[in-house]
Amino acid sequence: MIKKKIIKKHRNMSYFIDAASKIMDEEGIQAITIRKVADIAGYNSATLYNYFENLDELILYASIRHLKEYTFSLSQYLKALHNNIDKYYEIWKYFCKYSFSSPKIYNIIFFGKHSDSISNIIEEYYSIFPEELGDYSEELLPMLLKSNLYERNLILLKTLSADGYLKEEYLNDINEMTILLYHGMLTKILNSGETLNVEECSETMLRYIKQITASFKN
Repeated sequence: MIKKKIIKKHRNMSYFIDAASKIMDEEGIQAITIRKVADIAGYNSATLYNYFENLDELILYASIRHLKEYTFSLSQYLKALHNNIDKYYEIWKYFCKYSFSSPKIYNIIFFGKHSDSISNIIEEYYSIFPEELGDYSEELLPMLLKSNLYERNLILLKTLSADGYLKEEYLNDINEMTILLYHGMLTKILNSGETLNVEECSETMLRYIKQITASFKN
């Protein structure tokens, strides 16, 4: 009985998430309203609140769909890499590429007003849409299922420490500097009115990340 209820809940949530994602893609985030979402999903507006706290929470769920292109790219490119430091740089390379191309959406996911308080949203999202995770090795899945960027990056840094590349006592400092730099670059792009070159910003961010890890190399 419990399993059936969860299946029904996830099925109905998927209708609302699909509807919000459709509006986001076709008209932009600002065009998403409860009425529009409910009409496309085929439910009345009140039903939405059975599954989501408010519209902002639904938008956060719908925004996660835009991680799919990034996660699928990773699943292709990481297969050719055999050491964790190269994987770390590759993960950041593609994360910057996709997030700087969609700064509003990535800002909602990782720095929005619900991003810290709703730590289980990403995990629940992938319970609803498991096919969007791609094909990952076990060491990367914990990182992908974390909603908090600090936690995601720290998991990767710990693999570098285990390899002897970084000292464990420096990991929190490295993590803090890296995320602060990334957030600063993302904010700069958001405030630029999309006039900055995404490729140049990505290359700059990756250079900074390499400089940080090199500075704390064991």
